[in-house]
Amino acid sequence: MAPTLYDEKPELGDLIEIFRGSYQHWAVYVGDGFIVHLAPPSEVPGAGANSMMSVLTEKAMVKKEELWDAVGTDRWEINNGLDKEYEPRSVRVIVREACAMVGEELPYCVFRGNCEHFANELRYGKAESRQVRKAGETVMVAGAAVVVGLGIFALVGALFGGGKKENKNTE
Repeated sequence: MAPTLYDEKPELGDLIEIFRGSYQHWAVYVGDGFIVHLAPPSEVPGAGANSMMSVLTEKAMVKKEELWDAVGTDRWEINNGLDKEYEPRSVRVIVREACAMVGEELPYCVFRGNCEHFANELRYGKAESRQVRKAGETVMVAGAAVVVGLGIFALVGALFGGGKKENKNTE
């Protein structure tokens, strides 16, 4: 169930993580019920699988919207998880810079410049995406598993396949 206004009260400069199913959308809370976020054309509440089209876009718009309009029926939470790694910038600077960017069209890349990069850049001065980092780690682990699997297959082939060649040569 999605939080209500009475469950969580974001403070100025808080990062808002919106759970869209297969990915998370990120925004910065700027006060009075509003957020600022980097939104590719497909980024709308309830877009479901259509939101994956953002992978193909090269531009996104910085928007200021009411939190509830941007969230829709999706679950959301305050997530300042990088506070442990980085010192947040002053709330005044975060909000001023976020609001100054509203209406700008920015380059968009799901791997190097997505909404999470945007939000973290505003809060910490560091454009970082844990989603991208986690996806990269998953790909690396899967790739390593394939390499190990191929290595085992080759080893088994060398151990058990080599003997048959010798037998053919000795017959």
